[in-house]
Amino acid sequence: MSVLDLTSEWPVPHVSAAILHGGKVASTTGDVDRVQRLASISKPMTAWAILVAVEEGVVSLDQPVGQPGCTLRHLLSHAGGYPFDGEEPISPPESTRIYSNSGFSLAARAVEAATDMTFADYLHEAVFVPLAMTSSVLRGSAAAGVRSNLADTCRFVAEVMRPTLIHASTADDAKRTHYPTLAGIVPGVGRYAQCPWGLGFEVRGAKEPHWTGTINSPRTFGHFGGSGTMFWIDPDLDLALVALADRDFDEWADDALELWPQLSDAVIAEFASSAGVTR
Repeated sequence: MSVLDLTSEWPVPHVSAAILHGGKVASTTGDVDRVQRLASISKPMTAWAILVAVEEGVVSLDQPVGQPGCTLRHLLSHAGGYPFDGEEPISPPESTRIYSNSGFSLAARAVEAATDMTFADYLHEAVFVPLAMTSSVLRGSAAAGVRSNLADTCRFVAEVMRPTLIHASTADDAKRTHYPTLAGIVPGVGRYAQCPWGLGFEVRGAKEPHWTGTINSPRTFGHFGGSGTMFWIDPDLDLALVALADRDFDEWADDALELWPQLSDAVIAEFASSAGVTR
């Protein structure tokens, strides 16, 4: 029996999941080729493409985008002062952590303006093609519009664990907390006096409760999506978990916030046992 068999009890129509260790897929369950809406785990993919654009010199993380004082860095770390939806700012930049789809749309448009390409095309050329993510496409919002499958999502997660498209220092910048003192809300999970976020990735930090495991390290980072999708990477263990479900998070949030940590803890415990690691 695989620890991933725990997903068979999830109250969703379809689920597929994978464990990655050392940047490689260690085990999977479910249909790895089934394409579905990724929802907000599109954001890390969008951020990765924007970081490619940064390294190409197309845009700069500190260039002004949006309201006065707002930069691309602010937008990618949900510190730009924009609401969940809507492009009228509701606070000054860097004053609070407001999870914002609009901020990612503004960031993507900055790349479009600089490249004279649609962001969907840029994401395709910068990330999907070199990673052989042949089943992945952006349709609609850069914040939530990627359609993909487990196999391709694992290719992306493996890239984040072992970067090839951007320099390691740039990748490290994406995974670290920006503006660490900001308070904020992780939608559907809770409000935190310190709500750490990287560039496109949520950082676990000291958040309690949380959707990752109770024994994930504070440096764990990742994202979850409103379509029931999630992934995390724990750099202290060089371990990752990806799970794609196809039921809106809001419909099973209470279950998900129990089942996701349960699976995460089981994955870590199994890895720790086989590797002789103490957590």
